[in-house]
Amino acid sequence: MPTSITQHFLAYYRAYFAMIATLLLFLVPRSASMTSGEHLAQIQAKEFITIHTRNTPTTYYEGRQGPTGFEYELMHRFADYLGVSLNLNASHHPESVLPAVREQGDLGAAALPLLADSPGIHYTRSIIHMQPLVVYRRGLNGIDEPADLVGLELGTLSEAGTSQALRSLQRDYPNLSWKESHELEVAELLARVERGTLDAAIIFDHQFRLNRLFFPNVERGFFLGEPLSLAWAVPSGRGLGLLDAANQFLQELQENGTLDGLVSRYFGHDDYLEYVGTRTFLAHLDERLPSYTELFKQAARDTGFDWKLLAAVGYQESHWDPTAVSPTGVRGLMMLTNPTASEMGVADRTDAAQSIDGGARYLRSIKDRLPDSITGDDRLYMAMAAYNVGLGHLYDARKIAEMRGGDPDRWQDVRAALPLLQEREWHSQTRHGYARGGEPVIYVRNIRRYYEMIEYVERSRQQFFQLEQAPASEEPLLLFDIVPPIEP
Repeated sequence: MPTSITQHFLAYYRAYFAMIATLLLFLVPRSASMTSGEHLAQIQAKEFITIHTRNTPTTYYEGRQGPTGFEYELMHRFADYLGVSLNLNASHHPESVLPAVREQGDLGAAALPLLADSPGIHYTRSIIHMQPLVVYRRGLNGIDEPADLVGLELGTLSEAGTSQALRSLQRDYPNLSWKESHELEVAELLARVERGTLDAAIIFDHQFRLNRLFFPNVERGFFLGEPLSLAWAVPSGRGLGLLDAANQFLQELQENGTLDGLVSRYFGHDDYLEYVGTRTFLAHLDERLPSYTELFKQAARDTGFDWKLLAAVGYQESHWDPTAVSPTGVRGLMMLTNPTASEMGVADRTDAAQSIDGGARYLRSIKDRLPDSITGDDRLYMAMAAYNVGLGHLYDARKIAEMRGGDPDRWQDVRAALPLLQEREWHSQTRHGYARGGEPVIYVRNIRRYYEMIEYVERSRQQFFQLEQAPASEEPLLLFDIVPPIEP
């Protein structure tokens, strides 16, 4: 029979071993370069962190309201997390970022793939997954599998991670050849596919989702290889303090939902507009919106909304057609019902000025009536949903969200609850009963995308569409290095 001491040891031996291991970590000497926070201390002493990045829609760019971009938002939050200022070097191409991090520090955040063979570099934990994707010019048929890429004019960016997928593929298809550019960015690569300079390109899925609306003649193909991890890079040999701080920061963002929110904001709603709808929108952006832009801006000044948001609502409602009429009797550019028009003092719903003004004030009134506990973007999205489905049904969806253990003040939870208004099990428990709850979900996400498209085109029209104005004498292959087939 074991003694009580033995029994105790057997029951708790794992805990004892863990304690011993922890003590050994402190007792065993380690090199100063691996234990010190030398690099982090230097950053805190100078009170700023220099981050090497790229000027792209997925990383960092200057928007109308100042700097923005997915990684920029993370960089800015990280600088605040460290209590220092943010100093950006955005002059890089993919292949120049890592050398700059090695030689200059402090950190690289430029849609970098986590690669095992990067001497002098430590990578943070994964931020998002990046899936290589084949895209091709609309009209090319039979681009369904890797074998179909052989013989095509195929392009990608060097040192961006996508070329690794091609090199792996080349082992199975030795005749595969492609072009790698050291100077182009994703939008320019897509422009060359659209123009016919390239047949196809390899980019990342999230990059295509962000850019596809501006290149409607570029078709989504198939995934190529396994996903890579987007990560940040820090120089090795200068202590692990900065790396540990970055990992802790990213972990906290993931745990509190902030990271998922940013991913959704930048990359999460791309597939809601199919090809025809995209082309129609872009045509209407040029042909119809200019006639109503000043009316939207005036309504925005009167109500405190972004004029581009009001324009997006107007497009979702009527495609900017002041004479539009629905089968249910709503009418005009902002598709007001008779009771709503009367409430807002709109005498003629087909008058664009009255309709835009009335619709903007109605959206404002809905937003103002929502509970104070709903804040930020959640408040805006719920106001838009109520514009579509009515406040009563929105409140019912909030109740369902709460019944399901969600937060009735978060759009994410209410969005999941709204379609349940179509199911008797749920709408029977609400005050206002059945509603076509899936419609406001689509309604809000479409408006968000229309808004992004208007904003993006306003900002990027020259960057993305003046690419067509390149001199006819431009040699398109000068910007590429050719990766030849493997010799037999």
